[in-house]
Amino acid sequence: PDLLLIQVASGQLPGGVSCGRSFDDFSRDLCVQSLLEIMDMFCDRLSCHGKAEECISLCRALLSALTWLLRCAAFYAEKVKEPLEQAAAENQLKMCLERLEKVLSSTKNRALIHIAKLEETCMSLPRTPGLGFTVEQSLVKLGENLNNLGSSPLRSQADDCVSLIKSIPTMLSVHSEQLNKTGFPTVHAVVLLEGTMNLTGETQPLVEQLMMVKRMQRIPSPLFVLEIWKACFVGLIECPEGTEELKWTAFTFLKMPQVLVKLKKYPQGDKDFTEDVNCAFEFLLKLTPLLDKADQRCNCNCMSLLLQECSKQGLLSEANMNNLIEKRAADKENSPSLKSAENANIQPNPGLILRAEPTVTNILKTMDADHSKSPEGLLGVLGHMLSGKSLDLLLAAAAATGKLKSFARKFVKGLEGTAKSGPVRALLFDISFLMLCHVAQTYGSEVILSDSNSPGEVPFFETWMLTCMPEEGKILNPDHPCFRPDSTKVESLVALLNNSSEMKLVQMKWHEVCLSISAAILEILNAWENGVLSFESIQKITDNIKGKVCSMAVCAVAWLVAHVRMLGLDEREKSLQMIRQLATPLYGENTLQFYNERVVIMSSILEHMCADVLQQTATQIKFPATGMDTIPYWNLLPPKKPIKEVLTSVFTKVLEKGWVDSRSIHIFDTLLHMGGVYWFCNNLVKELLKETRKEHTLRAVELLYAIFCLDMQQLTLTLLGHILPNLLTDSSKWHTLMDPPGKALAKLSVWCALSSYSSHSKVQASARQKKRHREDIEDYISLFPLDDTQPSKLMRLLSSNEEDSNILSSPNRSMSSSLSASQLHTVSMRDPLNRVLANLFLLISSILGAKTAGTHTQFVQWFMEECVECLEQGSRGSILQFMPFTMVSELVKVSTMSSPKIVLAITDLSLPLGRRVAAKAIAAL
Repeated sequence: PDLLLIQVASGQLPGGVSCGRSFDDFSRDLCVQSLLEIMDMFCDRLSCHGKAEECISLCRALLSALTWLLRCAAFYAEKVKEPLEQAAAENQLKMCLERLEKVLSSTKNRALIHIAKLEETCMSLPRTPGLGFTVEQSLVKLGENLNNLGSSPLRSQADDCVSLIKSIPTMLSVHSEQLNKTGFPTVHAVVLLEGTMNLTGETQPLVEQLMMVKRMQRIPSPLFVLEIWKACFVGLIECPEGTEELKWTAFTFLKMPQVLVKLKKYPQGDKDFTEDVNCAFEFLLKLTPLLDKADQRCNCNCMSLLLQECSKQGLLSEANMNNLIEKRAADKENSPSLKSAENANIQPNPGLILRAEPTVTNILKTMDADHSKSPEGLLGVLGHMLSGKSLDLLLAAAAATGKLKSFARKFVKGLEGTAKSGPVRALLFDISFLMLCHVAQTYGSEVILSDSNSPGEVPFFETWMLTCMPEEGKILNPDHPCFRPDSTKVESLVALLNNSSEMKLVQMKWHEVCLSISAAILEILNAWENGVLSFESIQKITDNIKGKVCSMAVCAVAWLVAHVRMLGLDEREKSLQMIRQLATPLYGENTLQFYNERVVIMSSILEHMCADVLQQTATQIKFPATGMDTIPYWNLLPPKKPIKEVLTSVFTKVLEKGWVDSRSIHIFDTLLHMGGVYWFCNNLVKELLKETRKEHTLRAVELLYAIFCLDMQQLTLTLLGHILPNLLTDSSKWHTLMDPPGKALAKLSVWCALSSYSSHSKVQASARQKKRHREDIEDYISLFPLDDTQPSKLMRLLSSNEEDSNILSSPNRSMSSSLSASQLHTVSMRDPLNRVLANLFLLISSILGAKTAGTHTQFVQWFMEECVECLEQGSRGSILQFMPFTMVSELVKVSTMSSPKIVLAITDLSLPLGRRVAAKAIAAL
């Protein structure tokens, strides 16, 4: 009946005044009035309980009624300027606008109009009846005539209607921001995690991660930027001294401004991002204790340097920068003096890092030049890089600006080119080798590896690093072929080490020496064990190994570390003694250039290499105090405590504090390595479900999401593929899903699902995640067999735009209950995440359609509500495309979900079937 009324009202049926066409003789006032009065009978309470096709017809009819009303209004707005007609025209216009307002005031009507508009554009259908007029044309016409109305109440009424119509396409994307909160622990933790563990990572994935959090948590831009800077300052203050401090400085002053430059490119609404940055700095200025502490740690005015950097990158206007710098300077006058006598001579790291960045570029250029004729120039440059903390400054600056990989590649290539003999070549080889080991230990060996698809044979250093270099958690085989080279070379090396009072550098091929030294050490060790060599001979040999070219000592210790692990307790003594010998520098007269600088790096490399094995064998080796920092974040777990207790106690502490610090991040990372993904995820979810206070559960979700960023993809698969299905299908666990913890778990699950889904197609696993030993999460294909029961005719029909009316208009149940938009977009179900999502939504669908309800039903509703909360408009390509179409009609029965906006948000309106499902659900509301 509603459909009939609309069609009569806008004169589209033989019952209408102009027989089968829309009535447009607007000069016949009484006829128009009668039609407007008919409209009153339906315009705010439309409904249709028929087939999907009829519901789509209702949408189209409503769209044409809207077009007719707009044309009608435009006609009378033009009439107003004729003096004789003015009063009558104003009266007619008033009647018209009242109906327009009434039609548009209902969200349901606007949703149906939205579907009709999409149907029109997607299907390229003939225009809605109305003499070919479109809504857009009618709006333009009305707009032109509105000027005749001056500033009367009619004018503002008409303007309101026009803006409502124009806002229909965006009716879903208007989300309110969170204005009651000022701290956002997720942003804080994501930034801390990145600064602590992933300085070398690309900026784009971090930018997308941050934008995702901003969107899901509705964080206003200025507070979002403020939280990023707060995290950077906290990182600067709490990081361990030495390399970590330099890394944090580079992260804050070099990498984060680049991240903000990329964030600036994202649509910010009508706000200017530079204004938001300025506003964030204004807020930051109020946190005087934080800024003072950072200044004290860095021995300089951090804020001023950061503001200048941001201004250089176009994130702040010069006027704003100067204003902020002055405010901070005035503030600092009142703070306790930071310059003490002992730190007056220390050069501040931020300044050094900012100066190191252009130096990196110059060194890269220098290394590109041809040095084959006179390698001395290159040696000079590399030698200076080794002094003091220059090397770590340069590496941190290179890492933060994405240049570390090309830096390392140049050294790898350089090693290939040092095959010729002579002392200068020996030194170039040695410095390059030591630098590469140092980079691998500080930033992860992935930085050095060439891309898997690069042609040519694998460079010497890569081979050595992968098979011979000890790293945390890596088990080496001392009998590996790489430790067993050509026996004649080994014999001559042993003879050379044993006989000559000092090494000759002339005939050496250094690659061969590095690969032969392990077998030579085995021979020497056997000779010592069997009494053929005395301890004095061993000392002479180890002096020869470490006295000129430090990389020989590094290769020797690398093998000894692998060897010691295989020995029984009583067999280790001599091997460990040999490591001690090699680790003690030789300070003789006759060492080669830059020996002291090279020994500093050698000692640091050996200490890192031996750390694991010394801990396991409870041995102490005193490494010379080199001025380089001891291993940061090493050995964090208490020795006698079960790891589950460690996990719960660290999480409890973090929850009480309300934010994650970098030490806790490292502990979580270690526990994730040790316990594995399922253990880690399952135990943290249990902790969340124990929480009964509402504000605590929300904070726990914000923190857990950030902790899951350690390996979001794998943890999401476990959470959605194992843990949720277990909780939802086991009735003995349903009580744990009550509000507030159950609601919080639903929120966490949606956040993880959205993050993983938005990034999984783009992002390669980061270096940190590749390194982790994965337990096999069962093969998702065997866990969830593919559902091949879809009749292919149905699939063909639904993915094409043909309309086979009997399929599309048949009642929902005859449609396969698992058919979803993802199948029509032919999303690959061989992908584990797609599979897990599809199965989770099938489970949700069956819970909603079940005869009995419980807390698990409530959980599923919270899950769906959170999906809608977090979604941008139009769910194509989002996780909701995995939801079966039949679920829409089930969801609408849930009180909190029975709104037109929610139906539009959860159905894929780019598909003909999606539009029919939505129209049917909305028309029945």
